[in-house]
Amino acid sequence: MNRILPRTLFGQTLAILLAGLILSQLVGAWIYLGARREAVRAVGGLALAQRVANLTRLIQEAPADWRDRIVKASSDPTFRISITGNGPAFAPAEDDQIAATRIIEGFLASELALAGSDKIRVHLRDTPAQFSSIRHPPGFGPGFGRGGMGGPMMHAAGVWRGLEIGILLSDGRWLNVATALPETGPALSLQLILAIAVMAAIVGVVATLAVRRLVAPLGALATAAERIGRNVTAAPLAESGTVEMRQAAHALNNMQDRLRRLIENRAHMLAAISHDLRTELQLLRLRSESIEPTEERERILATIANMEAMVGATLTFARDEATLEPQRRMDLNALLGSIIDDMSDAGRPVTLMTPSEAIVVECQPTNLRRAVTNLIDNAVKYGRQARVSTAPIANAINIIIDDDGPGIPRDEL
Repeated sequence: MNRILPRTLFGQTLAILLAGLILSQLVGAWIYLGARREAVRAVGGLALAQRVANLTRLIQEAPADWRDRIVKASSDPTFRISITGNGPAFAPAEDDQIAATRIIEGFLASELALAGSDKIRVHLRDTPAQFSSIRHPPGFGPGFGRGGMGGPMMHAAGVWRGLEIGILLSDGRWLNVATALPETGPALSLQLILAIAVMAAIVGVVATLAVRRLVAPLGALATAAERIGRNVTAAPLAESGTVEMRQAAHALNNMQDRLRRLIENRAHMLAAISHDLRTELQLLRLRSESIEPTEERERILATIANMEAMVGATLTFARDEATLEPQRRMDLNALLGSIIDDMSDAGRPVTLMTPSEAIVVECQPTNLRRAVTNLIDNAVKYGRQARVSTAPIANAINIIIDDDGPGIPRDEL
């Protein structure tokens, strides 16, 4: 299911709405076709009943020697008429046919002014055997639509029903009529398909616009959260849209305000610490300069300068005054060599295992020095000694710091 549904909230919401639309259209079409079938049956049955009523009046009013002629002239393969001495014997109507049978009986009784249920007999059945030999013309009868959209499927569904009527004449004989109700037509028509397609298109467009309108603020919320991650002083998100979106925007703005105050407080604290550290470093520098010029004095001054640079970079990062230290080209081996020399002079067991030729790279010297110094210091502290080397790869340089410690478990790397 997860592979079928889109990954975005917009796609999933739209897919669910469209699935519901399709299902509702199918159910609606099914209900419509059922109601249409019953309506066609009812109209067709009443039309046939009207024809039978007209024929009955004609036979009643005609001379006795004309009645057989009228019956013979009015009969055809789809409308069989006969006059018998005895009334027809019909089986009891099924439950779903009782209402239609009573409607037709009532209509004939009203048209012919016949009182009493024993004078009119009506029976409905699904494609009765009496009609199996009837040759139905095109558009009428159970043979219609074979091979098309109606035909066997509609036949199997019980669309076709035979109508048999018996009416007691004034001379005591019975007028018997056997015919078939008209079919309902194809289950699916071009007009129905076109109507469903138009409705689906309209609802689909409206649903797409509505879902896009509801989901769009979520994209703005995600963009604002990402912007805060890069710049906590960015403009706050506009609190608009639905109640839920306004609440989410308000919460995000509150979080941004708290983060900004936290960073400002940190910057103020680090500024005070930096001021104190710089004061002490300045005193240390002044005292170092009073020492006789020697190689050791120069190394002390260089260390003080590096400490001042690191304090300044840390303060700059905390205040977010500059996102990155400016990059510049320098010799990586020379940088590593100076770090190794300082640590070796301090009695640390550190060895530089790299060729003497220059490796010029674009880097942030202060940040790189601080990172490498920390790693070498950890290697010496936990691995007894450190070996530093470089290994060029495609478009970069690997700095490898090896030691004799137990190492980090592979699953924790």
